[in-house]
Amino acid sequence: MRISRRILLATSGAAAATAVPAAAWAETRIHPVLEADPFTLGVASGDPEPDGVVLWTRLAVNPLAEDGFGGMPNGVFDVKWEVAKDERFRRRVASGRVETAAEVGFSVHIEVDGLESGREYYYRFKTGRWTSPVGRTLTAPSRRSMPDELRMAFASCSQYEHGYFTAYRHMAESRPDLILHLGDYQYEYKAGVYNSPDGNVRDHEGPETVTLATYRQRHAQYKADADLQAAHLVAPWLVIWDDHETENNWADEVPENGSDTPDPADFLVRRAAAFQAYWENMPLRRTSVPEGIDMQLYRRVRWGRLANFHMLDTRQYRDDQACGDGTQSNCADAWDESRTITGAAQEEWLIDGFHESTARWDVIGQQVFFTQRDNSAAADVLRTSMDGWDGYAASRQRIIDGWVEAEVRNPVVLTGDVHTHWAGEILPDFPDAQGASVGVELVATSITSGGNGVDSVPEDNSALVINPHIKFRNAQRGYVETVITPDQMDVNFQVVPQVTVQDAPVYTRRSYTIADRDRSLHQTYDRPVDVSTMSTNTSPFADSDELADDYLN
Repeated sequence: MRISRRILLATSGAAAATAVPAAAWAETRIHPVLEADPFTLGVASGDPEPDGVVLWTRLAVNPLAEDGFGGMPNGVFDVKWEVAKDERFRRRVASGRVETAAEVGFSVHIEVDGLESGREYYYRFKTGRWTSPVGRTLTAPSRRSMPDELRMAFASCSQYEHGYFTAYRHMAESRPDLILHLGDYQYEYKAGVYNSPDGNVRDHEGPETVTLATYRQRHAQYKADADLQAAHLVAPWLVIWDDHETENNWADEVPENGSDTPDPADFLVRRAAAFQAYWENMPLRRTSVPEGIDMQLYRRVRWGRLANFHMLDTRQYRDDQACGDGTQSNCADAWDESRTITGAAQEEWLIDGFHESTARWDVIGQQVFFTQRDNSAAADVLRTSMDGWDGYAASRQRIIDGWVEAEVRNPVVLTGDVHTHWAGEILPDFPDAQGASVGVELVATSITSGGNGVDSVPEDNSALVINPHIKFRNAQRGYVETVITPDQMDVNFQVVPQVTVQDAPVYTRRSYTIADRDRSLHQTYDRPVDVSTMSTNTSPFADSDELADDYLN
């Protein structure tokens, strides 16, 4: 599953790179003619820097081909890329040519540099007589600048079978400057295994993803969705995985079923295949090229002096889930000081980043519920999810202590995974639910996972009664919009009433403001409960977050 670390470089006013196994390509220089459009998977950009950005595409004339090669004929394909200041490419500022072939799934990763900081650009690809859609991207501001604002959106959990990706379309229409995807970009199950309470409206192609070919095919099925393509077209993305990009609830080298797996070594082969396909299908830099079962994915992106984005990987280095996984009561192992969800090296990297930060906002992009969420009203029982940070409580405490000791000005944790909107304040010392908030957690619901969901009065939810530091909960589908300025972060929890029908509207369910140095939530808007969604939803988990988390995540 390893590919060569040798890099093919092309330059034209700016530098570009694509990771390729150059030695293998030297054996053939076949350039087949493509009779059909190979840009069926769209284009994307990501990981912006002050002088450049990553540009991505993947050639596929038949995205759902079973061999995972997208119907592409064997051979090497020249791909031209262009960057301009305008959509009509009258003011081109960079261009070049690279090659791609089957060894990298016909993917293309261009690392453009030499661009101006803090500005909008447009890009496209060409091969043969075919031209890709035009994408919009942005470079990050210069390191010393203080931008007036950053419009950032984040999302997670898009299960293709459970609904239409309408939320991605609405996200694109809002034209953010930056999009964060916090995991479960695609799901591994074969059709009909993971069913929405509202009924699946689309089917997965192929078997459960285990091989490189099946992971490539599944990524292609998702990337072929027009709404998802629209979201990639409009802004650069910062991506991080959770579990379903590989397998549900995996932990480092331990598969979901742990020692019950017939041959645990099979999981490592699967993991290498999943990592390779993930890199091929995401706008990631060459630093993330996988080496077998290893892939460097945690990283830091700076947006001038306004914000640091610390993107974490809470799957690849974690200890196995405590007490048998799931939701457990009074699990002593969850508090074991030796257990970690990040691994020692990533934890040190994150805390060092806190101490070095001079940003107004330090944003931690990660996957699973961070703040303590007790599911039991009994005073002597602490019932929590072992898959989230509650299952690694000592690890969480070290992170909290790290930003407190570093005097991080405005720590904000962004989370996905649980298919529900949440907003909460992070207390200094769990399980003691006392003291002033030392940070804020914002949790995005799913794009589709779990079906339509249901609206409710947040304050009536038992989780908010048990956990007063959690201020908001909503089980509809959608994403989160933010506007970050030097003085405050404005947060809108966006929802769509249904995902089982196409083109549903979007609206703001609740809004908050986080003021500079305040580290707490201030509600600014609340829309009344949508009774129509309550009466039509058929979810058996409408009133049970515990069951919903165990079954749907």
